[in-house]
Amino acid sequence: MAEVGLIPRGARVELLDGQIVDMMPIGPFHSGVVNRLNALFSKLNDERWIVVAQNPVRLSRNNEPQPDLMLVKRRADSYTRSHPGPDDVFLLIEAADSSLDFDHAEKLPIYGKAGISEVWIVNLQDRQIELYRDPHFTGYGTTIILREDAKAAPAAFPDAQISVGELLAIQD
Repeated sequence: MAEVGLIPRGARVELLDGQIVDMMPIGPFHSGVVNRLNALFSKLNDERWIVVAQNPVRLSRNNEPQPDLMLVKRRADSYTRSHPGPDDVFLLIEAADSSLDFDHAEKLPIYGKAGISEVWIVNLQDRQIELYRDPHFTGYGTTIILREDAKAAPAAFPDAQISVGELLAIQD
């Protein structure tokens, strides 16, 4: 759309339910947490997945959001021919501060309906990770809340544990 002038080049937008939605600005805490997630999952990777940061996932013709981070299946073309789809995603992560209500009300149901097997919302406001598993037509059947004293791991890779407290630490 930017190529034909419908939206400005470099605009931060996503396609959700056929609508072009402006993305919320990213603050330093949000970007720092995404950087930590990227580093932690890259370190734990052991050639099992590709870490994808702030790139699109193709859910349907009308839905192509840009989650903060995904762990996707390894593919020979490194997704140069197409964006990952639901069957390619082991874990999708949204870091949420000002976008928390939007992520719960709008994005989570879209991810569940598309069949994304696991979504984490890193809730920066309440300093916790919300794990959503067992996707269905309107969202997710299982929700697990992990606070700062817990460890989180993707269901597909239970050995790839990260400390919630370390992830959400604010250091001087």
